[in-house]
Amino acid sequence: MKQKTWFGGVPECWALLAIAASALLPWYGVQDDFNWLHDAGAIFSDEASANALLQAAAFQRPWLFLPLIAPIVALGGLFLRARRAQAFVLLGSAGAGLAGMLGAGYAIGVQGWVWPSLQAGALALPVGQFGFGWGGAIMLVCLLVLLGIGLARLGYFQGNEFVAGAVVLCAAALSLFIAVPVLKSLSGALFDDTGRLSAAEAWARLSSSRVWSLRCVTSEQSCGVAWNTLALALATATGTTVLGTLLALLTERALVRAKPLVRVMSILPIVTPPFVVGLGLILLFGRAGLVNEALEQLFGLEPSRWFYSAKGVWLAQMIAFTPISYLMMRGVTQAIAPTLEEAAQTLRARPMVAFLTVTLPLLGPGLANAFLVGFIESMSDFGNPIVVGGQFAVLSTEIFFAIVGAQIDPGRAASLALILSAFALAVFVLQRKALGKGSYTSMSGKGDNGIPPALPAPVRRVAMGVAVPWLGFTAVIYLFAFAGGFVKLWGRDFSLTFQHFHTAFGIDWSGGIALTGAAWQSLVTTVRLAGAAAPVTALFGLLVAYLLARVRFRGQNAFEFGALLAFAVPGTVLGVAYVTAFNVPPFELTGTGLIIMVCFVFRNLPVSIRAGTAAFKQIDKSLDEASSMLGASTPTTLRRVILPLLRPALVTSLVYSFVRAMTTVSSVIFLVSAENELATTFIIGRVGNGEYGVALAYCTVLTLMMLAATGLIQWLVGERSLGRRKHQQEQEQRKVQAAPAIS
Repeated sequence: MKQKTWFGGVPECWALLAIAASALLPWYGVQDDFNWLHDAGAIFSDEASANALLQAAAFQRPWLFLPLIAPIVALGGLFLRARRAQAFVLLGSAGAGLAGMLGAGYAIGVQGWVWPSLQAGALALPVGQFGFGWGGAIMLVCLLVLLGIGLARLGYFQGNEFVAGAVVLCAAALSLFIAVPVLKSLSGALFDDTGRLSAAEAWARLSSSRVWSLRCVTSEQSCGVAWNTLALALATATGTTVLGTLLALLTERALVRAKPLVRVMSILPIVTPPFVVGLGLILLFGRAGLVNEALEQLFGLEPSRWFYSAKGVWLAQMIAFTPISYLMMRGVTQAIAPTLEEAAQTLRARPMVAFLTVTLPLLGPGLANAFLVGFIESMSDFGNPIVVGGQFAVLSTEIFFAIVGAQIDPGRAASLALILSAFALAVFVLQRKALGKGSYTSMSGKGDNGIPPALPAPVRRVAMGVAVPWLGFTAVIYLFAFAGGFVKLWGRDFSLTFQHFHTAFGIDWSGGIALTGAAWQSLVTTVRLAGAAAPVTALFGLLVAYLLARVRFRGQNAFEFGALLAFAVPGTVLGVAYVTAFNVPPFELTGTGLIIMVCFVFRNLPVSIRAGTAAFKQIDKSLDEASSMLGASTPTTLRRVILPLLRPALVTSLVYSFVRAMTTVSSVIFLVSAENELATTFIIGRVGNGEYGVALAYCTVLTLMMLAATGLIQWLVGERSLGRRKHQQEQEQRKVQAAPAIS
């Protein structure tokens, strides 16, 4: 019987798919449009849309014969009887095909050889080549999967062909879209202005006093940007982790009736463009804000710019990143088995003791992951420091000004990005050591219909006293920010108007429906790209989390850090890295919507991975083993057993990836084009023109859309069913809230 591998298929299917892709799809030129579908004959006649066989035989590109032969050889090798012989044929054919594709892809450009001396000699090529098209892309995927199957049949990855193919495919994707562009960008720190390797120049940049100065300790001058960034990241990560945990405990263990409202308020900052938070804070605490005006009228204090400092940046980041921590901690809190806490209380442990000795340790993976994501988010944040930072400089803003400032210095930008990555690596290692090899499993194959106990009185009082006022403060900020879209001119004319909404999203009903608003095109483009990227991000992130939590293989630590590397650098650097890495063959994506989608996926991937990793640590491996013993394949186990238990992590991944794709700025600012303008770039353009009303009206529409999308995703995915008595749980918690709690 043939062993099933990827998505329930067999290796022959992948070989046949590769052959079909080379014969029926254009080999070159990935573009946003699919014009070749309207003229299918062009694949067999036109050079621009021709398949691989025609390109090799008729259009003088013989280097394509090697990848053409590879899947045919692999298909023939699968008919051998010896499994080990099949493995060697698969490894040899797939490896040769990949080497031929990538070797020729990087060596041959549009004009021929990429080395001018070779192109000018006797070996000059008559024609060059463009980037891979759909045929080339599918061929790459198929050859990678066949390579993984070959490794599994040699005994690697415990012979599990699904795991082997997944590891190879994920490692290739992480290398291509994260490691290679980022490392290529960071390598600029080692070269001087003339492009020569210079250790002295690299050391001078890395050890600059502007980066590492400690004058702030002994004077009122500013610290170096590295210390500013590190201190801000630690403060933000700590604050967001604490607040996110308190909100998760409230929604799952205390505020039963107010749970929907708390959920909406807690995720509101994540579903809005970043400028909304900054603008709302400025309207409250800016020089002309309500707080300064009140202080001047009541106490005669002259308005100042105190808010434009580290305090303002920290407050803005707390509002922006607490929802990420909440979404992660909510899933972890739901997964804690009530029977463990009930057992502690049965042994006469007081509620507070049970919370500290049972509940809190089981929250360990979630706390560590939330802290790590908050730390990296703070370090890579660009929007908040640039808006409310004032003279407070951090690494992300310094990198931006080094790239697009008056004195462009790519080498300095690369050096600062290298320091930023080193900070992220250090926290990643500390997190791994903090979690160690401890066991945090709380969901096993046994039934669990226990009732989660109510929060101990001290914890509930702290949560209510901290989290609830914070939610109210967040609501006030958004109330003022959204009001700007409904007034004619903020600060001068507060008359109610809907003109800003009509300008952005006007519709002409005469003679049919015509979208006359200026913002429609950018909105449709953003929804299309973000909607396509969100499920890819969620599923790919959960697959990587499965490989990290359930599989052991060499290079696993490097594999995990490579997945998180996209968060360790500012979005601006990632965008520039994408422009330089994917501007030439073999992966020519610059200027297309596909590169924006890819950036969305890999920029938001770390949160999906961390949420999935925390959830996997709480699911007993015995569930996987029981399913395998009953004859289920790995894909079936994932689909039927594991995925239903990962619904909170899946919701976190889908919501976060979609709304961040809809509202991101820094990572795509260099990737947009006239054909692919995004909502955030449109808003920035309106702000630059002084049209704040239109910008805020657009922000309001985006926020409402994100809230609706979040609810829709939650409804479609559903809640995780753990077999617990929810009705009794709510009744018990209401009784505890109504009566004085005994701690």
